[in-house]
Amino acid sequence: MDTTKKVVGVLADFTKWLDGYGETSWDHQSFFAGRVGGAAKSLYYRQKLLGTAAVAPMIFCEAFLPAARRLFHQRIRFAIADAHYAMGFAFLHEATGSDCYLERAIHFLEELKASRSPGFKEHCWGYPFDWVWRGGTIKKGTPLITTTPYCYEAFLQVAELLKADGRWQMADGRQDLGGHLPSVVSRRDCMEIAESIARHAANDIKDFTTSSNASSCSYTPDDEGGVINAAAYRAFLLTSASQVFGNSAYGKIAERNLNFVLENQNADGSWFYAVDGVRDFVDHYHTCFVMKALAKIHDLTGHEPALGALREGVSYYLNNLFDTDGLPKPFAKAPRLTVYKRELYDCAECINLCLLLRDRFPELESTLETVLRGILKDWIKADGSFRSRRLHFGWDNVPMHRWGQAQMFRALAYYVCEQTKAEKLTTETLTQKRNTELLTAEMLKS
Repeated sequence: MDTTKKVVGVLADFTKWLDGYGETSWDHQSFFAGRVGGAAKSLYYRQKLLGTAAVAPMIFCEAFLPAARRLFHQRIRFAIADAHYAMGFAFLHEATGSDCYLERAIHFLEELKASRSPGFKEHCWGYPFDWVWRGGTIKKGTPLITTTPYCYEAFLQVAELLKADGRWQMADGRQDLGGHLPSVVSRRDCMEIAESIARHAANDIKDFTTSSNASSCSYTPDDEGGVINAAAYRAFLLTSASQVFGNSAYGKIAERNLNFVLENQNADGSWFYAVDGVRDFVDHYHTCFVMKALAKIHDLTGHEPALGALREGVSYYLNNLFDTDGLPKPFAKAPRLTVYKRELYDCAECINLCLLLRDRFPELESTLETVLRGILKDWIKADGSFRSRRLHFGWDNVPMHRWGQAQMFRALAYYVCEQTKAEKLTTETLTQKRNTELLTAEMLKS
């Protein structure tokens, strides 16, 4: 059985598991999302010695008793996971033409409509818990520029599918999904929400000038900026929105954020997490986030400096962020003691990045194949879900929608969609070639 067929089977089993397990889950931050864990983490950032003692029990559980998450917080819903599930089911609809997948995608968009950040005029999303970090506490529901762009992509992707399929278009602009699902999300809704998201990214997220041509941006509407992947996300979102909605002002903002990313690429091709002189680590999935944004911007605009940065970035990526077995490793050089050897999240983002860039960098094809084989071999659980982390001793098998399940589902669905397109194109090309040969033979006979 070839890889594509195996992946199709994995996605079918995962979908059944998702139906049974439900759309809420624990998270890798569950240890610190509640009152006790949050207080311990806050103390750690304020007083390192006492804080280390306070967080030690959580770190121990994370390393050796991952199921203990349930003692620290409850299962919750994540907007970023809903967006990934919406995109994954949209890819499956595109690959198969099956209406049930589009219905599932629209269901997750409905959930996104219900979970948007309160108190903001425009559509935006954040975390459903108070997030303690070195700079303080980001309150539940605070919009994040690292979450909201996925929602933008999900609404835009489904809008394009609804536009392409005229069967469901009604006079009032809504969709009739054959009676299977009373849709409250039409193509018009999708486009209006996507445009609202763009206004949020342009107006609520702040710019901070870093050079004559560049600006970083805030992570939330209220922070000081400097995070590389935040600027990359915003640059892509507003580059896309400038074309989709014909707003040149978005393009100008995006260009300055893009230049910030390009100007802060290190000489070896890597990017630090931030330019604050403190968070100067290089890890796998944040590197993927940056390069995915550059790849999408290059797709939209043909921006040559972005392609040049990708060329250097891919070289660094392949040489520094993989183990000897060819599978992703979390850090180029770990900034601290880690309790795990490998992340499902890293593997998912690797697959996404390889699919985006393999046409420009063919060497990523073998990387893609290696990672897919690794996932199919070791990361699929008997119930259809994915393992979450490979620990130093054993596995973390707690399903976490935000921390890898949704991302891997979307990545594998994207893979199936791309392979289906390629196979269709190959079949059409062969058919065309055969018809040409037959026509030529007939002409020669005559």
